[in-house]
Amino acid sequence: IFSIGILVDDAIVVVENIHRHMHLYPNRKLVDLIPGAVDEVGGPTILATFTVIAALLPMAFVSGLMGPYMSPIPINASMGMVISLAIAFVLTPWMAQRWLQPVDAAHAGHGHEAPSGLSAKLMPLATRVFTPFIDPVKGHANRLKLWGGILLLIALSLVPPVQQWVVLKMLPFDNKSEFQVILDMPAGTPMETTAAVLQRMGAELAKVPEVSDWQTYAGTAAPINFNGLVRQYGLRQSGHMGDIQVNLVGAHDRHDQSHVIATRVRPALVKIAQAAGGRVKVVEVPPGPPVMAPLVAEVYGPDAASRLATARAIRGVMAQQPGIVDVDSSDIAPMKEERLVIDRTRAMKRGVAPAQIVGTLGTALHGDDIGFLHDASTYPVPLRLGLPVADLQDTAAAQQLTVRSAAVGAGQAGNMAPTSDGLVPLRDLLRTEVGEVEQPIWHKDGLPVNFVFADMAAQVDADGQLHGTDSPLYGLFAMRSQILGLDVPGGPITEHAVSAPSDPYRGIQLKWDGESQITYETFRDMGAAYGVGLILIYLLVVAQFGSYRTPLVIMAPIPLTIIGVMPGHALLGAPFTATSMIGMIALAGIIVRNSILLVDFIELQVRQGVSLGQAVIQSAATRAQPIALTALAAMGGAFFILDDPIFNGLAISLIFGILVSSLLTLVVIPLLYFRTYRHKYGA
Repeated sequence: IFSIGILVDDAIVVVENIHRHMHLYPNRKLVDLIPGAVDEVGGPTILATFTVIAALLPMAFVSGLMGPYMSPIPINASMGMVISLAIAFVLTPWMAQRWLQPVDAAHAGHGHEAPSGLSAKLMPLATRVFTPFIDPVKGHANRLKLWGGILLLIALSLVPPVQQWVVLKMLPFDNKSEFQVILDMPAGTPMETTAAVLQRMGAELAKVPEVSDWQTYAGTAAPINFNGLVRQYGLRQSGHMGDIQVNLVGAHDRHDQSHVIATRVRPALVKIAQAAGGRVKVVEVPPGPPVMAPLVAEVYGPDAASRLATARAIRGVMAQQPGIVDVDSSDIAPMKEERLVIDRTRAMKRGVAPAQIVGTLGTALHGDDIGFLHDASTYPVPLRLGLPVADLQDTAAAQQLTVRSAAVGAGQAGNMAPTSDGLVPLRDLLRTEVGEVEQPIWHKDGLPVNFVFADMAAQVDADGQLHGTDSPLYGLFAMRSQILGLDVPGGPITEHAVSAPSDPYRGIQLKWDGESQITYETFRDMGAAYGVGLILIYLLVVAQFGSYRTPLVIMAPIPLTIIGVMPGHALLGAPFTATSMIGMIALAGIIVRNSILLVDFIELQVRQGVSLGQAVIQSAATRAQPIALTALAAMGGAFFILDDPIFNGLAISLIFGILVSSLLTLVVIPLLYFRTYRHKYGA
């Protein structure tokens, strides 16, 4: 998009100037006019192209997980613009020499600048617009009113994000063909119970018309996917864990996007899981780098007990927060644990080896394949020996089993003797110790930590429309003060927004991670890239014009882009994302490009003896055509990605930003130049 727009822009500038020279010098051959005409706009065109490259180039240095997503943009766009520059200076003049028709001498300027074509039609309008602002008496007051009006527009354009009419988000959800349902039942739940809950969820999903099919996985993880790489789904290998992989019909065969469908089915799935005592998460394939969860709170502290208490308190706050869903944590629910300990003394007196006891319990509780069913099946069917599922709820049935003693007939006496058939009940050889299941110990970068996970979801009405926001940033800010005010052991809580604490054992410390961390890193690096790009643009313009004030005039319209960008997002109901920021960075280069053409034309006219006021008017009328065509070319390219779920932010920034800023630039830049240099030229 950038390269095509710049290519069209370069070609328009070159052809327009060739055509202008044809009107000025109608008696000269076209082959003699072209070198001078191209040379006249060559410097500004080269400079304008490199300003766009300078604006985009720093994006190659975006760090973090978004770096690989950003680096191809400046590289490809820069190469395309360099190639377009070569085409404009080589191919375009050659085509102009072959195809442009000679100018009628009766309508030529004969060495004098005379507006023609669209410029002549725009000259009366430009005169009416600029005359009040360059008037020697009232011009100053009128310009102040104009500057005030523009500042007011900039201030009003900041209202949508403040009022949440435009939501700030890392990346919008993509329209994928699948999503995943993660089920966590209470620890110790038999796999058959987990499978039954998954089947009930599957029956609910069958009611959704957009769902084509689904696969359930009980006691094991679904095939690893993009999310699973970071969320470690491959470790989900316990009977109380389950997955459902949901596949949707094609994007062209359904009205709603996958995010709307996933949001719509979540309440019913949560109700089924809660009725069985479980927790469920609806996980979508991320458009950007995957994270552990959109909202992640990392809890550091001096001991496991204080970390656990803090994590559970944070989890309670999240569960009560409107819009926060899929709340979970890295700890497990408190649960009693029975440990069967072998009484070795008693076992040896009865002639039973400990290995016999362990083997019998293993077969009873986990099952053991003792053979295969010979029924001519394609695949072997194992014969598994073990206790029925109903008897696995406790250890009573297992302790009723017996083991054979090696001491039969050996003369053991008293109550230690085995039965007459040599079988000894396991209950006589075991003792039961009751305790609590140990909490898992998690580490990140070598530091002990407890995690709390959550997501942010909008509400779906009966028409399938989303209401509210699904940006995790707003959920984080809404509950942040409440979390930091919690009264927890080892408190108060100290917050870290960027990096882990240097001393994690000095009290309870909290670090936010997940999408908020990537959002911070991305916008921080892109903001820095934006600043570096502006510095590079300033240095390039200083080198071209040999002035420190002229670059400030040329770069002044950059803030005008926000007047179109934010209202455009609000009008279309789109979030402001990282791709929107890319569009704003590109806009800086495009707007500076237009400014350079205007300022260069004004200085050219002044050097030819035209008064500053008249040069200002002629610059707007003459350069309006190439600037308008450039804007239409870039906006037309952006229209093709306007319906893309990910890059519509880029399209909105380009369309509305170029539309508004191009119109304002035609007025603001000439007047700023007039205001800056009017005393120098005696205007």
